Formats: sequence, C-alpha cells, structure tokens
Amino acid sequence: MPYSAAKAALTNYSKNLATQFGPEGIRINTVAPGFTETKAAERLIARMAENAKSDYSTARQELMDALGGIPLGRPAKPAEVAELVAFLVSDRASYITGSEHIIDGGIIRTI
Repeated sequence: MPYSAAKAALTNYSKNLATQFGPEGIRINTVAPGFTETKAAERLIARMAENAKSDYSTARQELMDALGGIPLGRPAKPAEVAELVAFLVSDRASYITGSEHIIDGGIIRTI
C-alpha cells in the first residue's frame, strides 16, 4: 500500500509540475513500466528456479502469475521502455505533457 500511495503521489506531483512549467516550454511526463526483465529480474528468476529446483522458464512464468499475469504473456524488455522514453523526449512528442504513460503489457486496463 505505501508503494502504491507513493506512485500515485509522484504521478499527481508530475501533473502539477507540467501545469506549472508548461508555459516555459518544459514538458513533464511519467513512465510507469510493469514487470521488466532487467538483469536484476533475471537473477531473481534464476534464484527462484534454483530454489524450486525447476527451470528458468517455469520460474519466470510463476513470477508473472504471482504478479497477476501479463496479457501479452511476457515481461517488458528494457529497450521497449527506453523506446517510449526516447519518443517522449523527442520533438515528435512536443505536444505531450502532464501524462502518465503505462507500459505494462496490458496489466492495467485503460478505457
């Protein structure tokens, strides 16, 4: 619960900053990635597999299931999150500010 409250506070704070600094041409957005298969995540999955005496793929699936499942069936790759950030800082996103960008493989349903 404290983690969720902190994330919500950061998102709201960022929206406020976007309103405050927008007139100066400063754009502020947040990126909210879901489970991303970083090197640290790979080490965690390997430890889980070792502890359960299973293989990496099984441990990875068990972790995704424990997180509630991922509709796209896999974690994000760090490069995919980086691509979103690169877009947001580019001139192609020059009219985007005050937004939260969720990149989670469909875990959080949006309307």
